[in-house]
Amino acid sequence: MKIKLLLFTVLSCYISFAQQKDTIVSREKLSEVVVTGQFEPQSIKKSVFNVRVISKEDIKQLAANNLSDVLNQYLNITVKNSGSDGRSTVSMFGLDSQYFKILVDNIPLVSDTGMGTNVDLTQVNLDDVERIEIIEGSMGVTHGANAVSGILNIITKKGAGHKWEINATVQEETVGNEYSLSDKGRHIQAAKLAHNFNENWFVNIGGNRNDFDGFYDNKKGKDYSVNDGLRGYSWLPKEQLVGNAMLGYHKNNFRIFYKFDYYGENVDFYSPILVPEDNYPFPETYFARDKRYITNRYYHHLNANGKLFSQLNYNVSLSHQKQERDAELFNYQMETKQEFNNFRFTYQSKEVLYSTGTLSNFFNSKKVDFQLGYEITNENGFYSGSAGTFLDNALQSVDVRKRLENYDIFSVAEINLSDKFSIRPGLRYSIQSTFKDQYASSLGLRYLFKKGLEARASLGKSYRTPNFDELYTYFVDSNHNLQGNPDLVPENSTSYEVSFKRTCSFDSGAQIANNLAVTFMDVDDRIDMVLTQTKPTSLYKYININKYKMWNISTTEQYAYKNWNVKVGAALVGVSRKIDLAALELTSDDKFLYSLNLNSSISYNIPKWNTLFALYYKYNGKQQQFEAGTDTDGSAKFFLNEIKPYSWMDASVRKLFFKNQFEITLGARNLFDIKNVQITQNGGGSTGGAHGSGSSDLLLGYGRSYFLKLTYNLNFN
Repeated sequence: MKIKLLLFTVLSCYISFAQQKDTIVSREKLSEVVVTGQFEPQSIKKSVFNVRVISKEDIKQLAANNLSDVLNQYLNITVKNSGSDGRSTVSMFGLDSQYFKILVDNIPLVSDTGMGTNVDLTQVNLDDVERIEIIEGSMGVTHGANAVSGILNIITKKGAGHKWEINATVQEETVGNEYSLSDKGRHIQAAKLAHNFNENWFVNIGGNRNDFDGFYDNKKGKDYSVNDGLRGYSWLPKEQLVGNAMLGYHKNNFRIFYKFDYYGENVDFYSPILVPEDNYPFPETYFARDKRYITNRYYHHLNANGKLFSQLNYNVSLSHQKQERDAELFNYQMETKQEFNNFRFTYQSKEVLYSTGTLSNFFNSKKVDFQLGYEITNENGFYSGSAGTFLDNALQSVDVRKRLENYDIFSVAEINLSDKFSIRPGLRYSIQSTFKDQYASSLGLRYLFKKGLEARASLGKSYRTPNFDELYTYFVDSNHNLQGNPDLVPENSTSYEVSFKRTCSFDSGAQIANNLAVTFMDVDDRIDMVLTQTKPTSLYKYININKYKMWNISTTEQYAYKNWNVKVGAALVGVSRKIDLAALELTSDDKFLYSLNLNSSISYNIPKWNTLFALYYKYNGKQQQFEAGTDTDGSAKFFLNEIKPYSWMDASVRKLFFKNQFEITLGARNLFDIKNVQITQNGGGSTGGAHGSGSSDLLLGYGRSYFLKLTYNLNFN
C-alpha cells in the first residue's frame, strides 16, 4: 500500500508538471558534477548512468567518521555488523559485499579477500572525502570483475580553496549508554592541513585517530576475574589510526597527483574463559588466553591526466597497495594485569599492483566520443596455516601463497544522436591467469523529454571471480569439514535497469525532484558453500551450483522549499535463489521472497542562527532466505529463515560560529535503541536441531548513542 501511494505521488507530480506551462521552469543542476563511469567530469544530468551522490554536507551532518556511519541510511543498502570481530560490510539487493565494489578515486580498495570487494566499512575513513558517488547495477565494462550489484566511488579532496586551510576536530561519542573519558565510549581526533604553494602546486596532509573502547552490554570487561563467562565485551574494542598525504600539480590541461594513505588497526579479544593456576600454599590464580588482531594497510596512487596531440584526453593511474593482518596470541594474568607468552604472526597479507588508463575524444566531436581503456591487476595473496583454516590432506597447517592476475582492455562509445538522445555501448575483454578469460558488455540509453524529464535504460553483463577463501580453504578435522574448490569458475550476471528522473522549480521557490527506477538481475553459476554430504560427517564445499534472480523497484522524492528539505524513498526487493544440492538429491524452493525498505530525511536551516537541524530514518523490512541444514533424523533439508523488520533513526543539529570558523555538531545515532533483531527458523534450525520452529538473534548495533563533534576551520590567503 505504501509503495502504491508513493508511485501515485510520482505520477501525480508528472501530470501536474505537464499541465502547468507558465509557472514551472526545469532546472539543470550544473553544480552537481560526477566522474564515476564518465569520459570526463560532467553534470549529473548528462550522465547516461543513474548516479546517486552523497555530498560532503550529508557526511558532515551525520558526523560520519567512516563509511558504516553513512550507508546505514542509504536505500537498497544493508550494513551488516559483527561485534565479534568489529567488521561492517555491505549488502545490496540481497547480494553480499563480494558483488559490490568500493573504490577511492577510481582505484579498488584492497581487502582481505579481493580488490574493492568485502571491504570493512569501518576501515574507510571519510575525513578527506569531497563526495561519494554510487551507481547501482552492473558496471563490469568500466570497472571490471565483481562490479555486479553496483559500485561506490569515494572522491577525495584535491587542492584547497584558500592558500592555507587548517582543520582540527574532536569528537566524543557514547557507545550505547556507556561513556567515560578513559575506557568507555568512542573518542575521535583529527587534523588536516591544505596549502596551495602557488597557482600550480598544492599539498594536503591529514591524520585521524578513532578509539572505540568496546561495548560491554552484559559483559564485564578485560579485568573481570570471576570465571562465570562474563569476562570481555559484546563488541570488541579497537583503535584505528589513519594518515594521508597528497601532492598535486596542475597547469593548463595537465594534472598530476600522488596520494598516500596509511591505515592501522588493533582489535582486542578477551576470552570469557579463565584458566586456573596452582599457587600453593596461596589461593589459585587465573589467566586468560587472549588475542589481538593487527592490521596495517599502505596505499599509493599516482594519477596523471591531460591531452595528447592537443586533442586526445588521457587519464592514467598506477597504484600499489599492501595489507597485512597479524594475530598476537598472549596470556593475560588477572592478578597482575600483565601479558606474557606473547606470540605474533602474520596470518593474511595481500599486495596488489594495479593500473588503469583511458584515452578518449578521438573524434573531437560533440556528437560521437569513443573511449579506449586498459586495466592490469597483479594480486599476491598469502594465508598462514596458523590461522587454522588452511590444512593439507594430512591435517597439517600449511601456508598458501597464490598470485591472481588479469589483463583487461575495454572500449566505450557515447553517441549523441541529438541533444536529447544518447547511446552508450561498451565491451570489456579480460585475460585471466587463473580462470577462463571473461568478458563484460553494456548498453546504456538516455533520453531527455520536455519539461526536464530524464529517462535512462541500461543492460549490462558482468562477472564475479572466486575469492581466495572460496578457492583454497581446506579445514578438515574430527568436528569440521569445510573445503574450497580450485576448480570454481567465475559467476556471470545480467542486469537491466530503467529509470526516470525529474527536477522542477516553481515560481514560489519550491523545488521537487523525483527518481523512479526498476531493476532486474540474473546471476548464473553462483558460488555458495553448500552441504554436499551428511554421513558419516557433514561435508561443506564451495560449488558453482546456484541461481539468483532479483528485481527491485525504488523511488525517491525530494522536496525543497525555503529553509526546508524533505526526502522520502521506498524500495521493494524480490529475491529468488535456487540452491541445487545434486549430491543429496535436494533442491530449494526458488520462489521470490520480498523485502520492503523505506528511508526519509528532513532538514531545516535557520540562516539567522547559522544552524541546520536534520533527522534521518530508515525502515528495513523482513528478510527471508532458504538455508540448507540437517533435520532431527540427520537428513538434509531446507529451512526458511526470516530476519524480523527493524528501524534506524539518527538526528543531529549543526551550528557555525565566528564566520564559519568554529563548528559544533550534536546528535544521536540509533534512536530506537536497536541491539539485536530476531531470526526465526521455520521448520527447524538452519544447521540442524529440534524439529519445529526455532529462533536466534542477529547482532545489529550497540544501542542508542550520542555524539558531540567540535571542528575548528582556519582559512586564509
